[in-house]
Amino acid sequence: MGAVAFDTLKFVKTLEAAGVSVPQAEAISFAVREAHESVDVATKRDLKEMEVGLRHDTKEMEANLRHDMKVMEANLRHDMQKELAPIKADALLTKWMLGVLLAGVTSLILKAFF
Repeated sequence: MGAVAFDTLKFVKTLEAAGVSVPQAEAISFAVREAHESVDVATKRDLKEMEVGLRHDTKEMEANLRHDMKVMEANLRHDMQKELAPIKADALLTKWMLGVLLAGVTSLILKAFF
C-alpha cells in the first residue's frame, strides 16, 4: 500500500502563521505525520493492481469452470446413453412384437374374408 504524502514543513508554517508557537506546531506536525504513517491507505495504483489481479483470477476461474462443465456434460451424456441402452433395446423388441402381432391379426382377418 502507498503512503500519503504529507509536507511537514508547509504544515508547520501554516500553524505558525495562525499564531501557534514553533514547538507546538512541530509537535502537532509530528503527531499528524505519525498518524498518517500508521494508517495503511490504498492508493489508486494499489486499487488498479488489485483490479487487474482480480480480472485475471476471474478469467482463470471462468476458464476452469467452463472446462469442468464440459467434462461434466460429457460424463452425463455417457451415463445417460449407458442407462438408456436397455430401454432402447426393450422398445425395439416391443416394436417388433407389435409388428408381428399386427401382421398375424391382419392375416387372420384376411383369411376369414377371402
